[in-house]
Amino acid sequence: MKKNLLKSNAVQSMLASLLCIVLGLLLGYIVLLFINPSGAGEAIMAVVKNFWNYSRANLQVKNFGNTLVKTAPLLMCALSVLFAYKVGLFNIGTAGQYVVGSCACLYAALRLHWGWFGCLLLAILIGAVYGALVGLLKAYCNVNEVISGIMLNWIGLYTTNMLLASVKESTSPYTLHLKTDAPQAMLPTMGLGALFNNNGNVTIAIPLSIILAIVIMILLDKTKLGYELRATGNNKNAAKYAGMAEKRNIILTLAISGCLAALGGAFLYLTDFEQWSVTQSSVPGMGFNGIAAAFLGGLNPIGTIFASYFIQHITVGGAYVDKTMYSSQISDLISSLIIYLCGFVLFIKYAMNMAIAKSEEKQLRQEKQQAAPAGQGEKGGDK
Repeated sequence: MKKNLLKSNAVQSMLASLLCIVLGLLLGYIVLLFINPSGAGEAIMAVVKNFWNYSRANLQVKNFGNTLVKTAPLLMCALSVLFAYKVGLFNIGTAGQYVVGSCACLYAALRLHWGWFGCLLLAILIGAVYGALVGLLKAYCNVNEVISGIMLNWIGLYTTNMLLASVKESTSPYTLHLKTDAPQAMLPTMGLGALFNNNGNVTIAIPLSIILAIVIMILLDKTKLGYELRATGNNKNAAKYAGMAEKRNIILTLAISGCLAALGGAFLYLTDFEQWSVTQSSVPGMGFNGIAAAFLGGLNPIGTIFASYFIQHITVGGAYVDKTMYSSQISDLISSLIIYLCGFVLFIKYAMNMAIAKSEEKQLRQEKQQAAPAGQGEKGGDK
């Protein structure tokens, strides 16, 4: 029973993820010891505690809601990476698709004065087109999706900066506030904000992202389309021989992946939790963190929900480190260590499978050796 449990993919994913988390926190603690050993213990605990650093219950609940607000877009980016990876594609263009989704919803809200539903639909459409561009280059020109995805990340960033410059504040590089300039575009809370001490940033984005994770799991594992997409990813030539439209499947996969990432951008910026800075010269890390969340979750949509929350929990928790003892970047360093180790989840699962196989082989050999004398004795007795 124990062996069967350890051979379960879900159990292996959970154990590998937990090991990466523990190792990441341990390495972060060691770094803190080198910088200033007197406050290392308190600093690492501050990162882990996050909103529990507040003594008042109402502040704990409100800041827990803020963590969930940032978890929803991260989960969508993780699902974007996961969906493409399950079909044999590495969509590093998730970051750019997240950016153009953010641009579409903010431009529609602040410039065109659309409602929140129209902003979401536009983000989905633009994300699908942006993802499909990568798919077209892959399917018809055999351009690696990593190369085209990286190039489109930067094109998306600078195009977004240019378009959103027309809806920024006059005295700052940040876009206008939705609460004051486009309240009709704010995602509805449906009473969820009241659960988090009247936190108006907590919206339907959180339950919607969880529902979409379940939908992706069903689509990939329980539908004919999911089977065809996975078959195309495993071997597009075999899929073509079996009568599947392999080029269409590649384009469709990256279009869906782009939709998910773009929705992540809309889920964040339509809450007015953050404003877009039109002077930023680097692609937001949300899309790249989605890669870590997907692998930390064992490339399982349900596991990705918890992995996305954990990464965001650690990232936000780093803000509570004592800045008089450590620089403000130390929180980013600790988060980066954990995120970096997430890439070893598959390797750890492989090592676990190898260890289990060797253990089973050794046990089988011992059983054969124990059974051999008994068999010989029975033959001798028959004679």
